[in-house]
Amino acid sequence: MTWRTARKALDSSWPEPGKKLPPRATEVDCYKPVIDETLREDLDAPRKQRHTVTRIFHLLVEEDGADVSYGVACYYIAARKPELLVESGKAPLEAFVPQNHQPGHEAEVDFGDVTIRLAGELVTCYLFSFRLS
Repeated sequence: MTWRTARKALDSSWPEPGKKLPPRATEVDCYKPVIDETLREDLDAPRKQRHTVTRIFHLLVEEDGADVSYGVACYYIAARKPELLVESGKAPLEAFVPQNHQPGHEAEVDFGDVTIRLAGELVTCYLFSFRLS
């Protein structure tokens, strides 16, 4: 650690964001249009007739002669499916609902029985949980 790094740490309680590296080329890059087309077709297909990740991988290997690993294909498909759902309008862009509560105006309470092992013996205790917003 240099003195500059130590000075930055002392000056700010939050670390500086790391540098974003450009995405590296992968073995699946040239097959992305084929995968995307398959996933787009699945958007309108019934649930039971959609392609699984394994089926898409086997289609790439058998029909297109792809020399890709299952893990790389699976990673791309898992990341791309939600993006295509948003692009097609079948999924919301963001599903965040902000909640604003004034301090102490709302609370959540829960209670129930809990069985614990105390000194080697099962004992029933009563748990009460209280949380202010």
